[in-house]
Amino acid sequence: MNKGQDSAKIFFNRYKSNQDKNVLGNETNLDKSFSLLKDQNNELSTRNLLSNIVVEFYTNNNDEKLNKSSRLLLQLSLDSNDSINLGMAYRSRGNYYFKIQKLDSSYYCYVQAEKIYDNLKDDKNYSNILMNKGIIQYSIGDYLGAELSLNKANTLFKKANNYNKIYGSLDQLGLVATELKEYDKAFFYFNKALEAINNLPLEEDKIYYTTICKNNIGYLYLKSREYKKAVYYFEEALQNKLIKNDDPLLYSNLIDNLAYCRLKSNSLKNLPNLFFEALKIRENLDDYTVVVGSYIHLSEYYFYKNDLKNAILFSKKAIEISKKSKIPSNLVLALKQASFIDKINASKYTEEYIRISDSLQIVERNSKDRFARIQLETDELREENFNLLEKNRNILNYFFGTVLFIGVLFFIRTQRSRARVLALKQAQQQANEEIYRLIISHQNQLELGKDLEKKRLSKELHDGVLGRLFGLRLSLDGLNSFDDEQAKKERLEYLNELQLIEQDLREISHELNRETSLLINNFVAIINSLIEQQAKVNNANIKVIIEETIDWDKISNIIKINLYRILQEALQNINKHALAKNVSVHFRKDTKENLLFNIEDDGKGFDTNIKKNKGIGTKNMVSRVHQCNGSIDIKSEIGKGSKIIIIFPLENSNFKV
Repeated sequence: MNKGQDSAKIFFNRYKSNQDKNVLGNETNLDKSFSLLKDQNNELSTRNLLSNIVVEFYTNNNDEKLNKSSRLLLQLSLDSNDSINLGMAYRSRGNYYFKIQKLDSSYYCYVQAEKIYDNLKDDKNYSNILMNKGIIQYSIGDYLGAELSLNKANTLFKKANNYNKIYGSLDQLGLVATELKEYDKAFFYFNKALEAINNLPLEEDKIYYTTICKNNIGYLYLKSREYKKAVYYFEEALQNKLIKNDDPLLYSNLIDNLAYCRLKSNSLKNLPNLFFEALKIRENLDDYTVVVGSYIHLSEYYFYKNDLKNAILFSKKAIEISKKSKIPSNLVLALKQASFIDKINASKYTEEYIRISDSLQIVERNSKDRFARIQLETDELREENFNLLEKNRNILNYFFGTVLFIGVLFFIRTQRSRARVLALKQAQQQANEEIYRLIISHQNQLELGKDLEKKRLSKELHDGVLGRLFGLRLSLDGLNSFDDEQAKKERLEYLNELQLIEQDLREISHELNRETSLLINNFVAIINSLIEQQAKVNNANIKVIIEETIDWDKISNIIKINLYRILQEALQNINKHALAKNVSVHFRKDTKENLLFNIEDDGKGFDTNIKKNKGIGTKNMVSRVHQCNGSIDIKSEIGKGSKIIIIFPLENSNFKV
């Protein structure tokens, strides 16, 4: 270690010593240590000390110096191929970008750090990176990706008995499930988070985290519109009297949410005082987003009180503040409220609301695509680096001619692979068109059958029942003037005839019901046809359950086509690879009117991580599900079979191909 490094270490040790004593102006020692270290040689001792300095800048919330020091550590670590410090550098860069809300850059750095710590088998840092990555995925609306990252992190935290992190990951998983509208799952995660809090060593941490968790449970019930339950949890959280001074933003959120839930449950206790108290705190914090929320809630309150003047006033203030914030989502919420309250200017607000909402959706979709590309490019880079290492090792053992021969084979294989992918895409397109033609054909046949049945019933009623009724009416009319025994006998015969006609009508009614039940839905027929075809080539016993509660006519053809293709792909995979004896296919609806599609087999199973990364068929399934705004979960263990669970929301699926 040279003189410069010695001096840098002395200043750093002095900083750590004075830090324990709370010496005023102690940050100067840290600055001097970093300044001396910048000019030193790229040695391991330099990088290790710089790594410690980076951590301190992050702890002190000194964003500018965190940026400079972490960038230097990244460059030195890359130049020296120092994996340990490189992981810390990427993690620190990710923390910096997250603080300044450059989420795409933060995500990229976390993905790089994740790869490094995974290779180093450093579970402690790997789990922390996974959690940070999951929080970013939650922030951009990638809830399924966030759930996967957070679950992995939570598993590692449990192994380490890190209850602080266990609580944090479970609480975040609860928020993710809330946004996915999986409210039962969200409540489960929050309760597990409360259990983890009980294992924390410090009493003040227990109280504070319990307050946060109860606030999140209240928010869960607010989202699910169970306002009375939400009020209970917000009031429970407010039992912590320290929160008002310790965390003013959390306190303002609690009282604002409490007031809003009381409003929605027609209980105006302490309203609008709670709304104005929350607004005052938020204005002092200069947080535009929550200030906009306060104005919108006040607008809703005065509209409820039929005070249209104040309702419009606060909706306009919400628009004004949202424009200052330059956050499109704030402006969308404010415009939506204004268009509902201000009927005179509703068309203007609605037009602007639609325009910004469309733009926001495009930006959100592009953002998700960008994050997906970052992950994909990282995986591809990892695969590429592995292949390069393999080639370098082979160069030591083979002659130049052999390497050239392998290169030619690789090129041919790549060309063939591209040709196969292109052919597969063309075949899929043709199959989709064929399915669509089948659906249209079945629909036409169904309508034709209905028309023929209507005509037959009409003819049966007109020529049979109505004719006989008309004859009976004339006969009975002719007997009105007679009251002898013969007339009574004839009337009795005519009554018997009426009973026969009644029986005929009942039989026609029963026949109509039987005919209706026999009108098999066209999509069900297509599925059954596919199963019959697969049964001829598949050794497994295939069992299909299609619940009658599903109205297939109301489900879009896009969903039907993708369901057909997913089922076809899954059955082909089972036939080729699973060696299953039994296969179960189940279509049903859940209580939330979602279409659930399960495929389960008792075959040999597979490693889901490998399958998701390399299987073209699996990627196609995932792509098709996402095309219909659905979710897919593939579960499998080696030797324990496989299960595919697909959920399609039917709420907005009434469009046709």
